[in-house]
Amino acid sequence: MPLKYAETIQKMTLEEKASLCSGHDYWHSEGVPSAGIPSIMLTDGPHGIRKRAEKTSEQRHSILKGAPAICYPTASATACSWDTDLLYKMGQALGDECLKERISVLLGPGVNIKRSPLCGRNFEYFSEDPVLAGEMAAAFINGVQSKGIGTSIKHYAVNNQETRRMTVNAVVDERTLRELYLAPFERAIKKAQPWTVMCAYNRLNGVYCAENKWLLTDVLRRDFGFEGIVVTDWGAENDRVEGLLAGQELEMPFSGGANDRKLAQAVRDGKISEEFLNQMVDRLIDLAKKSEKVLGDYTYDAAAHHALAREIAGQCMVLLKNEGGLLPLKKKQRVAVIGEMAKRPRYQGAGSSQINPTQLDCAYDTMVQEGIAVDYAPGYSTDRKNKISDDMFLSEAIAKAKGADVAVLFIGLTDEYETEGNDRKHMQLPPLHNRLVNEVSKVNPNVVVVLAGGAAFELPWADRVPAILHSHLCGQAGGSAAVDILFGDVNPCAKLAETYPMVLADVPSTHYFPGTAVSVEYREGIYVGYRYYDKANVGVRFPFGYGLSYTTFEYSDLALSAGSIKDTDTLTVSFQVKNTGGVDGAEIAQVYVADVDSTIYRAPKELKGFRKIFLKAGEEKTVSVTLDKRAFAYYNVALGDWHVESGAFKILVGASSRDIRLEGSVEVQSTVEAEIPDYRASAPSYYSGDLMHVPDAEFEAVLGHEIPPSVRDQRLPLTLTNTFEDAKNGKWGGRINRLMGKMLDPDSMAGALAVQSPIKLFIVDSMGVFSPEMAEGLLLILNEDKFAKGMGKILKGVPGALKRLPNLLKSL
Repeated sequence: MPLKYAETIQKMTLEEKASLCSGHDYWHSEGVPSAGIPSIMLTDGPHGIRKRAEKTSEQRHSILKGAPAICYPTASATACSWDTDLLYKMGQALGDECLKERISVLLGPGVNIKRSPLCGRNFEYFSEDPVLAGEMAAAFINGVQSKGIGTSIKHYAVNNQETRRMTVNAVVDERTLRELYLAPFERAIKKAQPWTVMCAYNRLNGVYCAENKWLLTDVLRRDFGFEGIVVTDWGAENDRVEGLLAGQELEMPFSGGANDRKLAQAVRDGKISEEFLNQMVDRLIDLAKKSEKVLGDYTYDAAAHHALAREIAGQCMVLLKNEGGLLPLKKKQRVAVIGEMAKRPRYQGAGSSQINPTQLDCAYDTMVQEGIAVDYAPGYSTDRKNKISDDMFLSEAIAKAKGADVAVLFIGLTDEYETEGNDRKHMQLPPLHNRLVNEVSKVNPNVVVVLAGGAAFELPWADRVPAILHSHLCGQAGGSAAVDILFGDVNPCAKLAETYPMVLADVPSTHYFPGTAVSVEYREGIYVGYRYYDKANVGVRFPFGYGLSYTTFEYSDLALSAGSIKDTDTLTVSFQVKNTGGVDGAEIAQVYVADVDSTIYRAPKELKGFRKIFLKAGEEKTVSVTLDKRAFAYYNVALGDWHVESGAFKILVGASSRDIRLEGSVEVQSTVEAEIPDYRASAPSYYSGDLMHVPDAEFEAVLGHEIPPSVRDQRLPLTLTNTFEDAKNGKWGGRINRLMGKMLDPDSMAGALAVQSPIKLFIVDSMGVFSPEMAEGLLLILNEDKFAKGMGKILKGVPGALKRLPNLLKSL
């Protein structure tokens, strides 16, 4: 492939070319000024900018608190809008904000599939469904990049848990990979071409994603047609030479120059051809040059962007229940507002995506500003130093509720329940929150529960309250947006992007998540979310695609463009949707496809298209969705391609996955002759839906090989890719683990990262303050109990560490 910047590359030294392949510091790429190649800034997203703030004597910002920025709703919320135009608009706004801050690449969106509701980072991901996740991601990417700002779709791939996310081996069969976990990346890449793809920390079928050639080259570039660069997640590099050869251009953050020297030496030794390195460098230069085109002085209207954040939030909140038309409330009613979240909203998740908002709306203040008669009780406290008893909180809340026309309870998951770096242990809300609902509903029949949280949770009291509004994590304007919906200024139109099961025990991955200290097995296969609940005929609290409105919609007149097609043809699905209520509103119509009789195991139905349409009261519109081969295909591992099994397919149009309004059928004829894998004898559980305890032999049948070891071989020495948790059975490793357990809460982000991060990450994250030589000393202690020798190496590195410390502090 010809080089775009051949003349520039020809003039560069080998060392200069190698230097471009790692960061300059924590948030900047390396530049080569003499060659006209600028350094560019990459910062965390995806629902707002987390740019390192300028530090002053009056103000100090931690690494997880950046300069003030607009905090938009998280992906778990925006996915519920099912509105690609809205995501494009949000992306454009973020692009404008990046221009002002001279940011070249926004690190988002995250499109990992929500395999389990327990994943601590689910708030940052879109959906359990790859079509919805991919469409929303593509719209967001196109919006940001329309402003000349790059994006970084992440975390590629199968990063579906926070527990041991940096080392765990995800064991997944290829068909499941292709149909679920890789599919949203594929859709977004083909529709939007993000400038970068961020590879994940974890291993995939035994190989770290950062060094996985099959993943980064064979699939990403050959199959998906990706044209940009691959950047590591921060500290995901394990072997720089192997990473480059696998197809990964940029290591982040700064490696202290050590890995640059390794790349240059590998070229001299012939392990990497200079032509191959030149191709990688050409793409890196292209990224820098594209970014340079828009660098300049810009501004944006923060007030207008806050208003946009409020508009987006109003499109993301899901009305889950509204018995007796309790909502919308009347502004003349006396309202008991109960719950600390009404004054201190939970509006985002914790971790690298945490935004320092320019302002923060709360529901209580908004109601007061709009002249609503409000009586407030905190109900609970999120302050760990709180000394008020639960009974006192409850007594006050009950008293306020008794004297009100309606009681609005603001409850949900608190910060410690869902955070990057840690998974939840259960699906329950804080106990006092549940008690609050139960007790208040005894004294006031008009109870509205406003939920906050970025993942599914159990709602044991759902049948006892008349109204539930799910506000998700809706950003800095979420509080005011909730009031807009509660009082009817905005008609809710969002629908769930994930299933809400009754209890955790119903989730198909429950017995496999989060796996062992070594691996996690995806034994449930393709049956994630509604695919499983439909297959196993399991009841759910709220189904995928479900959401209510203050109006009603009627579906009619389904028409298919043909009764029979070849798999090379497209099929147009058309139908009418009418607003039959008295309020203007938007409906999200969903099109599912079901294979009537298949040899390969299939989900009962799969989402293949959707449309969001706005209708005035009484208005009717025609909706059309076009289906191509992929809508009917499964991934044939023997063929190594997508394949349609000839036969009849149902076309199902619905208001949710469990509210199908229209049904048609089409015959599809395959144009490719291929053997269809038949697992009915070798893996019957995948046909019956009995997936909670898939036997080893059946999982191996679909895997195509033996299940890899799930425990660490203790005879093997610890290396830089091992964790302190791996060392817990050793003399010194055990002592270190016990000490960390006393100093840090194991259920906190800091506690989990301390014991589950690989030793090499301490080198990377410290930017060499903790040097490779010091790490060697630590390994001597952990592996061979050579305390004196190991400590000598560590102490020898202290002077150098002190010299490098200012650079680390400067970059954070």
